Amino acid sequence: MVKLFLLYLLLINALGLLLMLADKQKAKKNRWRIPERTLMTVAALGGSLGSLIGMYAFRHKTRHRNFVVGVPVLLALQLLVLCLYFG
Repeated sequence: MVKLFLLYLLLINALGLLLMLADKQKAKKNRWRIPERTLMTVAALGGSLGSLIGMYAFRHKTRHRNFVVGVPVLLALQLLVLCLYFG
């Protein structure tokens, strides 16, 4: 069960990172964008670390207060839950 959970975390964080990259590329080309709600939902479902890394690696959404504050808060909450559950 723990291995399955770790696999889930790996995949959801990879998805968060890739969605930030994809949305950045779409923004550069003036194309249809990934909704901000989708990006935040992936972060809320456990992909906050990947989303945060993607934000700063690709310089994407770093001027949006909802992301600059929201994603680190989600990460902190998720880490707290993990520590409480596994600690």
